[in-house]
Amino acid sequence: MTSLVFVHGLMGGSQQWAQQQEAFPDFDSVALDLPGFGRNAQIKALTSISDFADWALGELSSRGVQRFNLIGHSMGGMVAQEMIEHAPERVDRLVLYGTGATGVLPGRFETIATSKDRVQAEGASATARRIAATWFLHKDQAPAYESCAQIAQLSGIEAILAGLDAMNGWSGTAYLPHIKTKTLVIWGDHDRTYPWKQTEELWRSIEGACLAVLPGCAHAPHLEKSVLFNAILENFLTDSENTSVR
Repeated sequence: MTSLVFVHGLMGGSQQWAQQQEAFPDFDSVALDLPGFGRNAQIKALTSISDFADWALGELSSRGVQRFNLIGHSMGGMVAQEMIEHAPERVDRLVLYGTGATGVLPGRFETIATSKDRVQAEGASATARRIAATWFLHKDQAPAYESCAQIAQLSGIEAILAGLDAMNGWSGTAYLPHIKTKTLVIWGDHDRTYPWKQTEELWRSIEGACLAVLPGCAHAPHLEKSVLFNAILENFLTDSENTSVR
């Protein structure tokens, strides 16, 4: 069976996908830790989405993973878009989750510039906990908040700044019409990071893309409503009608 690859977002890590990996035991699943984040926090973060994509493709090759289903969340969704642009023949099915095609993020809970200023003024740990709270509908009262915040706190100031700069300088809009892999777009209806316009652009610009909007969720439905999220993901990955339109 084709491997299942998860790519986390800014200040995320592989451990955030534990519930998904447990839910899909029949898949050879790989949850990456991008340089500067999660279990790779000790590695210098990269400065562009394209570089993160090249790193991810190289890391998968080193693990013997050549063809795979790809799930990218938030900044990881941008990385996933670059991965499929660089190596479309390697991706079987694509899931773009809580993400968009432009890194400027109009409508975000705060501007990229504000986040950069605040991380330098307040420090990496405080910034990690503050921003992690925005990922959940009930903020720091959400059951999954603390474990998520602890993963975010692994990221240092340089990594956070590098990730913010990489996002801010990126756009994938020109490539969207060229994506021919069967694609699912997932969005939480109270997402504070990516507004509906970003999600709608992905859905309408990628030929044949499917859309799933999860109610009562913010930026992390895979943690807020994991049973529903996993059911949607399973249906997309296993439905024989969801074949590539390439």
